[in-house]
Amino acid sequence: MISINDGPCNSYIQVCCNKEDQVLQPPPPTLNSTRGCGYRRPNGAGFQITGDEKNESQFGEFPWMTAILGNDSYQCGGALIHTNAVITAAHCVTHREKKFKVRVGEWDTQHTSEPYPYQESVVKSITIHPNYYAGALYNDIAFLLLEEPVKISENVDLACLPPQNYTSNKGRCYATGWGKKVFDKEKTHQAILKKIDLPLVPRRTCQDKLRTTRLGNLFTLHESFLCAGGELGKDTCLGDGGSPLVCPIEGQEDRYYQAGVVAWGIGCGDEDVPGVYADVAFLRDWIDDQMKFNNLDTAGYNFL
Repeated sequence: MISINDGPCNSYIQVCCNKEDQVLQPPPPTLNSTRGCGYRRPNGAGFQITGDEKNESQFGEFPWMTAILGNDSYQCGGALIHTNAVITAAHCVTHREKKFKVRVGEWDTQHTSEPYPYQESVVKSITIHPNYYAGALYNDIAFLLLEEPVKISENVDLACLPPQNYTSNKGRCYATGWGKKVFDKEKTHQAILKKIDLPLVPRRTCQDKLRTTRLGNLFTLHESFLCAGGELGKDTCLGDGGSPLVCPIEGQEDRYYQAGVVAWGIGCGDEDVPGVYADVAFLRDWIDDQMKFNNLDTAGYNFL
């Protein structure tokens, strides 16, 4: 089970042993070949934690998850869609004076004892959607081109992207991130990557529910958004911006496509108040255009 103490074994993946049972170098974990984009690893990569009660993800469970760093400080989440490219929310990377880089394969931000290391790459260029509107976060998406490609590994892989205007409401989706502990009234980021299972919410239903909030009864949900959640205590929160919302691909076990990018919300985890995400299917053609402009192949994130 998860063990946290003040001794030398103080991470989620360390358990102190009797001295006679200790070994100097454990055998390296076996590296399995990649199966393609979008495969979630519910049992983890290299090891599995048990006893997790605070929505901790398994190590390597969501291998496309990316941390966006600005001047070496955590800014937002993102999703790896090519070994040279990441998508995130536009509102995360508008401070052009910052030097951005991405980190893939991260899990426990406070320790480096995972069986596979994270990788980092400097962001070479940032392209924000031309119709991004900061005032209401319309078309809240950005394309990050990496200076050096990352390597696909057991804890690093690509997200699948849906075709333009794709719709599916099958199964529950997952949002992931290192967002702040708003539920616990603490204002610190999570150490371990967290996951929350959420239902997609139909557009009209979402708009009606948001009209009951301070947005008022004239609020109109922009076409570049989709909604998920609205269940008490389950939501993406402060610091989760740019992180992916992934939904199951029908008929393919443990395979997911990226439906959304965390954009905004009213409160955090309130009942009947869905969270709002940039709709990746609505924005897919624009993403493809950025890939082609940079001479990158789009085949890696296709699942149909």
